[in-house]
Amino acid sequence: MTQISAEKTIRALVKSNVETYATTFSERHLRELDDPDGTLNMKIHNVFISALCDEIQYYTALVRSLDSSLGNMLERLAINIAELFYQVNRRVEGPLSVKQTQIIAELLEQYKRNAKKPTVKDYQNLRTVSLDKKRPDKRHESDYYLVDPETNAHYLIELKIGGDLDNKKARSEKEAVLEQFAILSNTLPINNVIKIFFATAYNRFGEDKPWNQGRVKQFFADEELLIGKDFWNLICKSKNNYKYNN
Repeated sequence: MTQISAEKTIRALVKSNVETYATTFSERHLRELDDPDGTLNMKIHNVFISALCDEIQYYTALVRSLDSSLGNMLERLAINIAELFYQVNRRVEGPLSVKQTQIIAELLEQYKRNAKKPTVKDYQNLRTVSLDKKRPDKRHESDYYLVDPETNAHYLIELKIGGDLDNKKARSEKEAVLEQFAILSNTLPINNVIKIFFATAYNRFGEDKPWNQGRVKQFFADEELLIGKDFWNLICKSKNNYKYNN
């Protein structure tokens, strides 16, 4: 796909997804306005929100609904764009050895105690662990498991739209993606590139500003982060394609 055709296709996908989202969001909430079980009416019964005037009740409920559904739209859009350039999978399944799970657990404990700063070198030994004779298979649902058909590189991406995670979730996200890394290590040739990433759809601190989500950085190395435009540029397979999403 040429740069020009890629730009046109990406712009068309963005336009189509945003227009469909806006129309569906509006129609659904207007249709449910008088429905006591509707999306907005089910969100206004917060004991603190209910003390406010009707307009503020519905405004706050609408904003919460908008934030949630917008995140879902961005996830679908990213998949649509990624499918232009990659083989896109939503799960990883295969053998995982006891030794690999032990290595992962020990590594995460070091991160938790701040005894070690995360680097991509920390888990490369997972690729050389001998498999058990009776090794259990494990399946992970993945946000994005991308395979580049040109280079045969494999990318495992955990996407959190704004990147706001507490310590428990940051640890569990890293554990899940490390297990996926180990599974691919057990099923792919040793010379295949496998990379893992934690991604956000936007920089919650402002694009091009430092991203200082400490809870995430406790478990993920800087080179594992795809924040805002870096995520979209990887999905678009170009360092310049982020602008096509705007």
